[in-house]
Amino acid sequence: MRLSATLVLLALAVPGVGQAQGTRSCTPTDATRRIEARLQVVVDSIHQSAPAVPGITLSVVAPRLCLDWHGAAGVADRATKAPLSAQHPTRIASNTKTYTAAAILRLMEMGKLSLDDPVTKHVPAADLASLRRDGYDLDRITIAHLLSHTGGLYDYAMDARFAPIIFRDPTHRWTRAEQVDSAVVWGAPYNAPGAGYHYTDTGYILLGQIVERLSAQGLAEAFRSLLHYDALGLRATWLETLEPRPATTIDLAHQYFDSTDTRGIDPSFDLYGGGGLAATTGDMARFTRALFVGGVYAKPSTITTMTTIPTGITGERAYALGIYRQQVAGEVLWGHTGFWNTFSFHIPTRDVTIAGTITLQGRSAVARALLTSAVEAVVK
Repeated sequence: MRLSATLVLLALAVPGVGQAQGTRSCTPTDATRRIEARLQVVVDSIHQSAPAVPGITLSVVAPRLCLDWHGAAGVADRATKAPLSAQHPTRIASNTKTYTAAAILRLMEMGKLSLDDPVTKHVPAADLASLRRDGYDLDRITIAHLLSHTGGLYDYAMDARFAPIIFRDPTHRWTRAEQVDSAVVWGAPYNAPGAGYHYTDTGYILLGQIVERLSAQGLAEAFRSLLHYDALGLRATWLETLEPRPATTIDLAHQYFDSTDTRGIDPSFDLYGGGGLAATTGDMARFTRALFVGGVYAKPSTITTMTTIPTGITGERAYALGIYRQQVAGEVLWGHTGFWNTFSFHIPTRDVTIAGTITLQGRSAVARALLTSAVEAVVK
């Protein structure tokens, strides 16, 4: 989706709701301001083209361009029509997998695990009993297999039976064990360990448990300490219901599944490592960039490990360890997406990071257009 010259000129003439935020070590130039204007046009025009979508937020961090921009369009709540702002956090769903993977890699840096360790080394046998009975060769499924979705574990989250159960009883408090047991009851192993790629939340449930055991902390505390939230300035990122919402953070924007406001659904259905985080797009962008430029890992080689794609994994989205590679507008991006149309991607060659949210589920085409147009607005 390309922006028309007319819309760009209009944006330059009329102030938008986009905001330059954070602490800059440079002085914005006229070129910076033109990019900021183009980004607001992206947000506004895509929102106008998708009237069913309640709201859109977008954040772009590009220090070489002196760019630290955050904008929004639409409403945070269909009922009240309260305007959406870039300060509104949302549930970021599977974007959480990148944080879980990063926590595992931090534990690797600390010498607490090896990626070649079998899952049986770090998860109690009792917690794996149902998987073993279902035919999984757990002594051969490694941590690396879980991170790269190559362990063959059936994905309970995308089984057709999962969503109807959630909507029938939205306040049910799910446990890890229930989710793993659902994978056992609903499906069989996809493949032998390492023999194929099948995206699955089930493996990330186990990874979340490993983070807790090896850090001797709850998952929320482990994320904060292992991933250096305070040092990175992640003041609007938290594991919903496993820790309090940060005092300086405003309430979640409402996210919708068709006409259903999902605010009333207990977040435990997607909480224990495969999902669960809430964050602003600004915090998402800061975290994703920090993986690549420093601030998360103690060793520069760790990001190389994270972005090494296992042999045999191909396709437009080539998955590595909790992060995947894709091309957009001729650029190579690394990042992740989430069920609620959230995304965060970094362009290493340009040091540009882009994160966005569409607050209506099932509009992946709108999210793709937002990402593509944002990339074009910054790099073209």
